[in-house]
Amino acid sequence: MTMLFLELALMLAVILIASELFTNALEHLGERLGISEGVTGSLFAAVGTALPETTVPIIALLGGTASQAVNEEIGVGAILGAPLMLATLSTFLMTLAIIKSRGPRGHVMPERTGFTRDLNFFLFAFMIACAAMFVPHHVWAVRALFAVGLVGVYVFYVVSTFRASANLVESGHGTEAPEALFVSRVGLKTSLGTIMLQFLIGIVLLVGGAKGFIHGVEGVSHVLGVSPLLLSLIIIPIATELPEKVNSIMWARRDKDTLAFGNITGAMVFQGTLLPAIGIMLTPWEPRIEVLTGVLITLAAAAWLRFNARANGVVLWALLVNGALYALYLVLTLGR
Repeated sequence: MTMLFLELALMLAVILIASELFTNALEHLGERLGISEGVTGSLFAAVGTALPETTVPIIALLGGTASQAVNEEIGVGAILGAPLMLATLSTFLMTLAIIKSRGPRGHVMPERTGFTRDLNFFLFAFMIACAAMFVPHHVWAVRALFAVGLVGVYVFYVVSTFRASANLVESGHGTEAPEALFVSRVGLKTSLGTIMLQFLIGIVLLVGGAKGFIHGVEGVSHVLGVSPLLLSLIIIPIATELPEKVNSIMWARRDKDTLAFGNITGAMVFQGTLLPAIGIMLTPWEPRIEVLTGVLITLAAAAWLRFNARANGVVLWALLVNGALYALYLVLTLGR
């Protein structure tokens, strides 16, 4: 057990270092390409940091264990647990990181059009994913339409986000890099090539650190006797969402609220469209009570964020409610 906790600590350190490399490279990449913070946070950062939680369900469904039923449970849990964690716990932890300096009545102020666009797309897509659970398994054609529809929603979201970029840059929401590129400190000249080199190093370390953390978490869960579904709904997402949590906390503490929230909400859109499309086609995707509870809590948390998206930002005390919703989910799920 001691070795497992040492592994967790080491992998957490790797993730922290990787997040610094990753966010620094992304800031330089966004500045070099002349794109908005919305594109940098909601697309580049979100997709990059979503790689760990994306690999878990795919590997599981391709035969992670000898039991097909266990593979499907891990796959469904990992797919639905990720957006749940982002909408509740990740948002809550980001808030805790800045509430002392800004106060409970202070605000986090992401660029509003991108923030609301992310949440609108997520809520629409996740309701589609929820509705697909009630389509019988044998009605394959209808389930395929749901899956294709979710992929289409994400494509439309990417196009919409890029289209809004130019106007946002003109209005002062362009991505800026406040610090020198880290690899330039070892004598390399800052260029698109070195930016991409540091970006790729960060991605590799993020994925490797998250997978190592998952391995340690799985070891602890086996010792504690946690079921595969609960493991994938609750424990694995805590590990796989670490990159988003750490990146968003770093950006929020540097007053880069658009990047901080875009990293979370953009990942929610990615994980609320493409991953459920995989789940609909490759798993039973049915409304079991643990699954449906998680989906409804996720929708409630995202709707609460959308409701509080005001012109002057989101008041910090309101974001504490998202943490309470995660606690409610734990009570409802673990108390059964």
